[in-house]
Amino acid sequence: MDQKKTVLKEGFLVKRGHLVHNWKPRWFVLTTDKLLYYKYEGGKRDSCQRGRIMLKDCVITCPFLEYDNRPLVFKLKTKSSVEHFLEACSRETRDEWAADITAAAQKLRTVEGGEPDGQKDSKSMKLHNINLSQVVDSMYDVHSGLKPTNHMEQGSTYSNCFSGSAVVDWLVFMELALNRVEAVTLASTLMEEGFVRPVGLRSVEALRTAGLSEQFMDDSTALYSFSESFKKRGSVKAETSLSAVEMSGKVMRRGYLLKQGHKRKNWKVRLFVLRSEPAYLHYYDPSKDDLSPVGGFSLRGCLVSALEDNGVPSGVKGNIQGNLFKIITQSDTHYFIQAPTHKDKMDWIDAIRQQI
Repeated sequence: MDQKKTVLKEGFLVKRGHLVHNWKPRWFVLTTDKLLYYKYEGGKRDSCQRGRIMLKDCVITCPFLEYDNRPLVFKLKTKSSVEHFLEACSRETRDEWAADITAAAQKLRTVEGGEPDGQKDSKSMKLHNINLSQVVDSMYDVHSGLKPTNHMEQGSTYSNCFSGSAVVDWLVFMELALNRVEAVTLASTLMEEGFVRPVGLRSVEALRTAGLSEQFMDDSTALYSFSESFKKRGSVKAETSLSAVEMSGKVMRRGYLLKQGHKRKNWKVRLFVLRSEPAYLHYYDPSKDDLSPVGGFSLRGCLVSALEDNGVPSGVKGNIQGNLFKIITQSDTHYFIQAPTHKDKMDWIDAIRQQI
């Protein structure tokens, strides 16, 4: 019966287990009243549901920032107080999932004659009485504040800083702003008052050229630092390494794809990140907390091509779903990759070809 429900959205998310707190990629299907999830067995989606999450009276927390190495998590709490932690491949995808689930839950509440709660009004009143010094003290808090880390921009590593989108996420998560627009306004004020300062080329250039409302960038590649820590420790450019150069390009596309292993020929869900200048394609294991890629290669001299879905192409093993494409590197290594949909496949192929 669930299969006949209207599908509002579907795609890969990484879910934390309830008993064993490991993270596993699952295929999620959002319907009008529930969120279903499935496992990919080999290269094909299992027809059996692994679980369902009822949306009636659920509460979404987005962003949810209690996992340091997983900044793209949102939390779904059901009516029975069961908590589900789900991670998306990008901030935009995370926010889209959270908004769509929230809209479905609100529609259920409206259909059943319920009224939205009045919490937003009280929060709105609180926003007008914000003490900037208290906000900064909260940002410095060892347990719940912002965590400055190392970031790369154009081949150089900057220490003791954070991205603009991380600041906006934190302000929304801490309920110091109702939404991202208000958070950008608050962050711009913090910067104007000298509590936060831009670090790196993108944020410095934005401060120099943009209007007041656009000074602070809600962007994962725009870097900022506490003014005090900048004075004490400095945001130092580290030595440029080969890996830093690989990872320094602009992110053009992110998403979950299935990749066939080179030795065992088994299919695994991986988070792929396409970068330009220099053009590289890296892939990460979403079940690991490690922020480093498990593999990647330069796109210089690569060939990328779509594979037909009628029959199993040479070199491909397992029971596959379809939407295959192949990348051959300059060193003649063959990568077989499977996208969730035909559109995803063509979009990835087009994006990669633009970088070759």
